[in-house]
Amino acid sequence: MSARLVVSLSGIGIRTLHRCAELAGELDLRGVSLSLLFAPRLAGAGQHKVVVDWVRQRRVRGDALLLHGFDLTDVPRRRAEFGSLPAHEAGLRLTAARRLMGRHDLEVDAFAPPRWAASPGTLTALRRNDFALCADATRIYDLRTDTVHRGRVHGLAANERVETWSCFALVLSVARAARRGGLVRLSVDAADLAKPGPRRAVLDAIDIATHHGAESSTYQTAVVSPGVSTRTSVPLGPSSANLP
Repeated sequence: MSARLVVSLSGIGIRTLHRCAELAGELDLRGVSLSLLFAPRLAGAGQHKVVVDWVRQRRVRGDALLLHGFDLTDVPRRRAEFGSLPAHEAGLRLTAARRLMGRHDLEVDAFAPPRWAASPGTLTALRRNDFALCADATRIYDLRTDTVHRGRVHGLAANERVETWSCFALVLSVARAARRGGLVRLSVDAADLAKPGPRRAVLDAIDIATHHGAESSTYQTAVVSPGVSTRTSVPLGPSSANLP
């Protein structure tokens, strides 16, 4: 089974835009598409027009777009925005986020929750709001066909004290996943690109995945690719704590 490489980029904002653009340029040279995880608000404020324009341009070039919450924050200990929400509250946030995205001419029907954590209530709300897919830390849910595509997210550790080890581990784990075949998911936070070591590790991970035959994909194309999914039932009836 050949590997499918999905590279996602989060943390997109006015302060990180230059690093995002540099990574996108490197991936263009390699023929690798990006899946842009984008929130319409950042730390309580709306996204800058320059950022929105860049996201639009990348989408025209073939990159994918996923809603990445309503208001992205970099506060380290804040609870994941959609990690424990009941369906009703999750639905309100999704509706508000989608409305803001629409104002930017960024229609979206795919969702990747902050920190890759989505409660059962969030999955229910996504279905009710006609989203096509949701990607969490270990799976991609095709919400229209009840198919789950399994593959864990590979990313850098946030702890600076283990930066060297984290960079090495990232390249090694992506290489192993690519050799096994199936879905290879590489998560890149724009903050990771500020230092040369992590930035080099991201590019090395992409290069070694393609060296082992991994083909570029996005979250949207991965769910329609043969040979990477396991048919299963997406939970529709979560516990009462997650019901509206």
